[in-house]
Amino acid sequence: QVQLVESGGGLVQPGGSLRLSCEASGFNFRSYNMNWYRQAPGKEREFVARISSVGFRRDYANSVKGRFTISRDDGMNMAYLQMNNLEPDDTAVYFCNARGNYDFWGQGTQVTVSS
Repeated sequence: QVQLVESGGGLVQPGGSLRLSCEASGFNFRSYNMNWYRQAPGKEREFVARISSVGFRRDYANSVKGRFTISRDDGMNMAYLQMNNLEPDDTAVYFCNARGNYDFWGQGTQVTVSS
């Protein structure tokens, strides 16, 4: 059974940090590109960050470059998103996505940036 389980979301003040985790199971994690997406209220889901399965190449949305860092641990079947200097516009549900032969999604974790 394929599962992607996100954790680490919460309420944080502007300028604060959060680290999201994505625990994967039920598929060959190391052969999948791992992505983070987010969806704010009333908006479409948007790409945030990607880390490739080969070479660990990283790509980021312009809105998060320099503030967010994506990483993965293939030994633990985990992906992470370190988010620093958070802004109110970062408020959204964050989704973990595994893309390869198939496309898998987690249920999401809420991130709220507010004073």
